[in-house]
Amino acid sequence: MQRRLSAILSADIVGYTRLMEIDDISTLSRLKSLRHDLVDPCIAAHNGRIVKLMGDGMLVEFASVADAVRCATEVQRGMARAEPQEAQDRLVYRIGVNLGYIIVDGDDIHGDGVNIAARLQSLADPGGVAIAGIVREHIGNGLGIDFEDFGQHSVKNHERPIQVHMARFAHPWDSPPKRPAAAAAAAGRDGASIAVLPFTNMSGDPEQEYFSDGITEDIITDLAKVSALSVIARNSSFIYKGRSVDIKQVGRELGVLYVLEGSVRKAGTKVRIAAQLINGTDGRHVWAERYDRDLEDIFALQDEISKHIVDALGRVDSWDSQV
Repeated sequence: MQRRLSAILSADIVGYTRLMEIDDISTLSRLKSLRHDLVDPCIAAHNGRIVKLMGDGMLVEFASVADAVRCATEVQRGMARAEPQEAQDRLVYRIGVNLGYIIVDGDDIHGDGVNIAARLQSLADPGGVAIAGIVREHIGNGLGIDFEDFGQHSVKNHERPIQVHMARFAHPWDSPPKRPAAAAAAAGRDGASIAVLPFTNMSGDPEQEYFSDGITEDIITDLAKVSALSVIARNSSFIYKGRSVDIKQVGRELGVLYVLEGSVRKAGTKVRIAAQLINGTDGRHVWAERYDRDLEDIFALQDEISKHIVDALGRVDSWDSQV
């Protein structure tokens, strides 16, 4: 075994398990085409080595940290162009890039550097790139990419938190995510601010986390299309995943007037989603509903939930005065 310093790229498709359950043949075919036409050639062009493929994810090693970041951003821009802009079954990567020491074991790699890359990937927005502070220091401003400081985040089995930066570039389907304070300010008096917390997986099966997370992300995307709403970015909302939270505290920390929370239970071809909209300033329940549907209707159900949320906000008498 060998130990060396490398740039590591970790990538994962958002909501892949859910997409495979809905249409596995089409999803797998599209992913293979994207890898053949876009992802693999981009990795090769930047002298990367694909270490392993994990269904929807991949781990790639680069000798140059600049090559790793260039590859990550080019893949994301290429995916945005290649996939349909309005389709709810769009394939979207999250990508994390780290620079650290790895242990080389044959063709595989292990170690803290790999674990941090995976953690960065989990923090990235759909279609986004998250990099470690050490990566930001190495590349400076020479790549022509804008980055936003995303603060420090903990990593499992890692003593100290890591500094995280997010690459910022526009996607065809939405505008760049706003930080919590900016989002609240942007709402002004003509709109409302809302955070969608990660829906709880009630199935008892850890494998279904991807399914519940995918539903949360799709609702965030749908609400972000409503001009009257200022929606907190996914990576800000997901810091509360798995935590018991006080809604009023969430409202203060994220600077939002409303918080949506919910749960997902999937059994066979059926899915149950419960959602409740809460006033983030005083904890009052604004709206709540439970939905039982066939799995094949999941996209229509997500649209329905988003519409009900917007309608509920419009019925709040004090909405404008509170904003």
